Amino acid sequence: MEYKDTLLMPKTEFPMRGNLPKREPDLQEKWNEMDIYKKVQERTQGRPLFVLHDGPPYANGDIHMGHALNKVLKDFIVRYKSMSGYCAPYVPGWDTHGLPIEQALTNKGVKRKEMSVAEFRELCAKYAYEQVDSQREQFKRLGVRGDWENPYITLKPEYEAQQIKVFGEMAKKGYIYKGLKPVYWSPSSESALAEAEIEYQDKRSPSIYVGFDVRDGKGVLESGTKIIIWTTTPWTIPANLGIAVHKDLDYAVVNEGGSKYVVAKDLLEEVAEVLEWESPQVEKTVKGSELERATAKHPLYDRESLVILGEHVTTDSGTGCVHTAPGHGEDDFQVGKQYGLDVLCPVDDKGYMTSEAPGFEGLFYDEANKPITEKLEESGALLKLKFITHSYPHDWRTKKPVIFRATAQWFASIDKFRDELLEAVKETKWVPAWGETRLFNMVRDRGDWCISRQRAWGVPIPVFYAENGEAIITDETIAHVSNLFREHGSNIWFEREAKELLPENFTHEGSPNGRFTKEHDIMDVWFDSGSSHQAVLEERSDLQRPADLYLEGSDQYRGWFNSSLTTGVAVTGKAPYKGVLSHGFALDGDGRKMSKSLGNVVVPAKVMNQLGADILRLWVASVDYQADVRVSDPILKQVAEVYRKIRNTFRFLLGNLADFDPAANSVEYDKLREVDQYMLVKLNNLVKNVRQGYERYDFAGIYHAVNNFCTLDLSSFYLDFAKDVLYIEAEDQFERRAIQTVLYEALVAMAKLLSPILSHTADEVWPYIPGVEEESVQLTDMPDVKEIPNAEELENKWDQFLKLRDDVLKALEEARNAKIIGKSLTANVLLYVNDNTKALLDSISENLKQLFIVSGFEVAGSVDEAPEDALKLEHASIVVEKAEGETCERCWTVTTEVGKSEDHPTLCPRCAEVVKENYSHLG
Repeated sequence: MEYKDTLLMPKTEFPMRGNLPKREPDLQEKWNEMDIYKKVQERTQGRPLFVLHDGPPYANGDIHMGHALNKVLKDFIVRYKSMSGYCAPYVPGWDTHGLPIEQALTNKGVKRKEMSVAEFRELCAKYAYEQVDSQREQFKRLGVRGDWENPYITLKPEYEAQQIKVFGEMAKKGYIYKGLKPVYWSPSSESALAEAEIEYQDKRSPSIYVGFDVRDGKGVLESGTKIIIWTTTPWTIPANLGIAVHKDLDYAVVNEGGSKYVVAKDLLEEVAEVLEWESPQVEKTVKGSELERATAKHPLYDRESLVILGEHVTTDSGTGCVHTAPGHGEDDFQVGKQYGLDVLCPVDDKGYMTSEAPGFEGLFYDEANKPITEKLEESGALLKLKFITHSYPHDWRTKKPVIFRATAQWFASIDKFRDELLEAVKETKWVPAWGETRLFNMVRDRGDWCISRQRAWGVPIPVFYAENGEAIITDETIAHVSNLFREHGSNIWFEREAKELLPENFTHEGSPNGRFTKEHDIMDVWFDSGSSHQAVLEERSDLQRPADLYLEGSDQYRGWFNSSLTTGVAVTGKAPYKGVLSHGFALDGDGRKMSKSLGNVVVPAKVMNQLGADILRLWVASVDYQADVRVSDPILKQVAEVYRKIRNTFRFLLGNLADFDPAANSVEYDKLREVDQYMLVKLNNLVKNVRQGYERYDFAGIYHAVNNFCTLDLSSFYLDFAKDVLYIEAEDQFERRAIQTVLYEALVAMAKLLSPILSHTADEVWPYIPGVEEESVQLTDMPDVKEIPNAEELENKWDQFLKLRDDVLKALEEARNAKIIGKSLTANVLLYVNDNTKALLDSISENLKQLFIVSGFEVAGSVDEAPEDALKLEHASIVVEKAEGETCERCWTVTTEVGKSEDHPTLCPRCAEVVKENYSHLG
């Protein structure tokens, strides 16, 4: 007889190798065929809704690791919620308007000037849809489950129609206005920008100190005294109309080399050093308030600059006398308005100086710095020129510097409902908690939102103008335009004349002849995506507003979180979200930003083709995503090792359940041995910890909990000694069925617990599990946390035993290194223990030799009786010696009992009995 044929070795067709790059697409095809999203929604219908509202990625280019991180995090949450008592729809979306698409077409050779705006917009829409299709397939390849066939797209007519309603509602409440004021202006984009579209980069700029000669000193300053200003934008000097001082600051009149100068007293030392003054003498000190309405000669032109008072003036830097050009600065504009200064802006929309800057017309603003500085030197006004590198605002799309430029733009007033916005921020749950402070401060400090853009590709601002120039925004016109857009899309605005876009027989007192014009600017793309609470959550019957959660990268505090809050509060009085969760950026393994030039870009598609989407998903679960995260080939390889451990655990459990029928063979909890009950307590702890992890969005906690359960609780302990029962005993032997009961519970629980994270692997495991009825683990609920009456007592007892077991394993390792024994089954262990350890061992009815995986074990005496050569450890002193006897051919136990069976002389009595009763037919 071949005794190996009598062993119940693991049997399963579940493959050991994941081969995920090949297997995952097959699983995804199966999900498509069964329409898994629809089945999940049908199964959970009627449950409370949990809505995670997708922030729309921009439809341009392949997805990057930031996209993957974002979408996978969302998928974890949605999958978990649908398995834990909620109906959790997920509607993906795309942001499809804006400059990058215009730029992409230009780069492809599209001649925009040679076609109508409507024709160009058609090409933009076609390109956007191509990008949506490409990105959709990449997101699906990640295993992200959603309503992919019915996403929301910001260029769709029904979306645009709702966006028009948001604009109309804000206008109705008086939050929308047109005004001439300085805004961030991007010469490279030829458009106004919002704060959210600005990023700061270092820029080298000329730093100049300029003297303005006093004409009328109001009896305080002598004529010819120079008021010194400082600026890093010489090109704005032609637009200078004033000099601002602070009413409460002290200003020193300084004599240096026979000339007199005015600077803030607190900055005198610093200015004197920069200007290399040798012996400045302070002749007198005056309050800023005394200088109000003094005048000075403009250093380039025959006009005056008015001295005015401004609260924005500080002594942080400069001279305390602030060059004021109302057409080029927010503070300048506001303080200039108080004094009736003009809004002079001698720079056109492409950044070139106009005829309002005589002598510099036609120069690009940055190139004008040098000739303006030279002219100042000629006139004797330039006191110092040096160059500094400082943080300067740039257009986040073109990466080129922006300027402040006064133009007529449409604005959303923040001032009018700032308090409501701040209250809404407080009422929202923020994860991490610092998100609240960040957005609160942004809202508290932000100016009005410039929502108009001078571009072609976007949603038009639905405003008409009467013959007298009056802007027309009424309930009637808004409703009519919204309906037109819903039926035809917003291109109709560019295809028809104003009269054709107005309601039939529309009249207005400002147009006695019935003639109207229309606005040509489009809305800021942040207004597009910021309207999604109306255009998606309200538009679709399967969703609801407010959403339970918005989840995006931390850059969206100034972007989508912000614009959504603004439009949401403006329209409904409440935030469009109950909770906001943010994540960091994906960096390379050294913590550097990924860039093609550095060659450190990790591409999701490449990772999935080489390792599989589940490895990428497990990486997302492993990182502290609320901060910036690192990813590299070595990091992904480490994650792949953890995946292999989890997969091997699944395979081992499946292999040892080949003959197990849960309906017929399961053993009730109270009949199990203590060690089996202990493992179910450990499993119950895992269920509790993992579910809490999902509820807290702590996926790294789940990753470590599962890894520890597989590695420590199962592999290093329970499965290690269980083999002696599972393989050796008869099929129906009680202890074997008891262990199989535990393995089955662990297998089902782990497949469910890991389904949101390892979505492909959990679904691959599911059909191999005996007794399951559902066609996918996605159509089940999370395991419940059970109330186990003796859990705490049991856990304390067996945790103590495991500490003792670790001591024994350490002694066995030392004996193996000393060549006293080979494998642990060749060992006999003698334990010398204290009273507590003896009581612990006496209370255990399980086979201790089996638990320690040795052939001989005995408590040989107290700690005091231990021989000198014993290994002295925390819980006991241990002697390991070679076990006496022969090795059983079937179970490898060493015992003097081998040979006592006449029929099976090479077996120990236990094996001989099993073979005799169950395998006699094998001969």
